[in-house]
Amino acid sequence: MSTPLRETSDGISVTNLDTSPAIELEGVSMVFQMSKGQPTHALDNIDLQVIDGEFVTVVGSSGCGKSTMLNLAAGLIEPTSGTVSVHGEKINGPGRDRSMVFQEDAVFPWFTVKRNIEYGLKVAKLSPEQIDERVNRFLEITKLEEYALAYPRELSGGMRKRVDVARATVVEPEILLMDEPFAALDAITKQDLQLALLDIWSLQKMTVMFVTHDIEEALFMSDRVVMMSPRPGRIKQITKVPFERPRVRELKTDPLFQDMRRELLMEL
Repeated sequence: MSTPLRETSDGISVTNLDTSPAIELEGVSMVFQMSKGQPTHALDNIDLQVIDGEFVTVVGSSGCGKSTMLNLAAGLIEPTSGTVSVHGEKINGPGRDRSMVFQEDAVFPWFTVKRNIEYGLKVAKLSPEQIDERVNRFLEITKLEEYALAYPRELSGGMRKRVDVARATVVEPEILLMDEPFAALDAITKQDLQLALLDIWSLQKMTVMFVTHDIEEALFMSDRVVMMSPRPGRIKQITKVPFERPRVRELKTDPLFQDMRRELLMEL
């Protein structure tokens, strides 16, 4: 059954019941001091709320500060000015409530697929029974069951990215941050992983902040699409995505979907 989008009083379309912000950027600017040359003004006065349980995608040209926003939310860097909060608390560094997936593979080459996926669960000191249950579930969701004992070097790029996604989500983070995770994949593999990620998101109800250059991907995945201006990055516009969930492959051929894609490409 499709889940209709629900609009809050401030115009944010969400699919969950809780309308409190999971991630909030208030007056955030970011200037990088370069060893040579002029400082780089990456972000300028960003105000953004990502609602608890929402899937938000950030798009924009290269160098507009998309990845910088994710790194701020992850606690990997601190803003030059303004504040970044998670569930109302100012971020003071990385936390177990947040997982991050990068464009490049981050799997451990010396671990099998199964050991890669269970790594975070062991760090969290879950019981062996809990670990087995979760790992087996995520091997199934990401279609990696027959590769459980394989090493990353024996897998394709798409398979390694499945391991990446499974490892980041099996720990059930409250917030998932994804920096162009599927950019290097072929079209079919990308579509399969988009659907797998949406399945995981619908099961776990985590908050997702997803960076991509792909407008089609942004529309297909998101509740809202945040478009950034060229550097210094500012929020140019925020587009509510009207399509019901669960999303299916055929949505990409829908005339309204294609019209929205064209409009966003023109804006970009």
